[in-house]
Amino acid sequence: MSTLAHTMMTAARATDSGLAGPGELDRYPYAEAPAVVDRVGAPAWESADPELGRVSRRTAGSRGRGLHGQLVQQLGQMIVSGDLGADRPLVPEEIGQRFEVSRTVVRESLRVLEAKGLVSARPNVGTRVRPVSDWNLLDPDIIEWRAFGPQRDDQRRELSELRWTIEPLAARLAAGHGREDVQQRLADMVEIMGQAMGQGDALTFSRADAEFHSLLIQVSGNRMLEHLSGIVSAALQVSGGPVTGCDRPNETSLGHHGRIVDALAAGDGAGAEVAMRQLLTVHPEVERVVPAPREH
Repeated sequence: MSTLAHTMMTAARATDSGLAGPGELDRYPYAEAPAVVDRVGAPAWESADPELGRVSRRTAGSRGRGLHGQLVQQLGQMIVSGDLGADRPLVPEEIGQRFEVSRTVVRESLRVLEAKGLVSARPNVGTRVRPVSDWNLLDPDIIEWRAFGPQRDDQRRELSELRWTIEPLAARLAAGHGREDVQQRLADMVEIMGQAMGQGDALTFSRADAEFHSLLIQVSGNRMLEHLSGIVSAALQVSGGPVTGCDRPNETSLGHHGRIVDALAAGDGAGAEVAMRQLLTVHPEVERVVPAPREH
């Protein structure tokens, strides 16, 4: 096993739990806490979907660290899930008491959510939840929250369709930017995926897969496409529904990755595009939304 493969596998196992440590906000999952006093216009802090409590514990370690990052995670999930509907008021004092955090933590968290388009703060009106039409749906956090909430099926389908738009083009363009260091890195990722698959290490496989796709977009030579690499990474991280062949370690998926690398090395843009489309072939139940691979 190469040193790089060993390093990735070790790192993957070390962070597999994703659990928040003692003293962090995750000790107060909103799905299990006592109800607050109900009054007109007040947020319903109780989660209607117990799945969200599990999501919080699963993802708390992957985004922002500490109380601030975890409060963003909790509130973001509640807004995206619909537990805090559009135009609902968010009172900082109530949030601070509910999650046992300081006013500073609440204020910083609401600013992050405002930057994502989830809430708005106006004088004499306060902070309120914004409608879905205002959300930054390309934000990796919002992608993750939607993918593990009630909109999970729609989010995964939309991500699959978006990847079909982005990645075949990126593969074609990348063939014209042959760099030996990049070619070697992509080949390394394929090697790591093969070793991880042989050992039943799905976590390392998925991480090498995400790096492969992200790197491919970054070397496409198109800076606008580069800005979309985070979407692809998020799509791979939230896989679990009927999306693409990339989501499940198998010989077919591995073979398509290898063919992409070979096409890039040969400067064959058309071949790289076809191989990427074959890799992104969806399952029969959603085939209607994805075009068949084109012949060149």
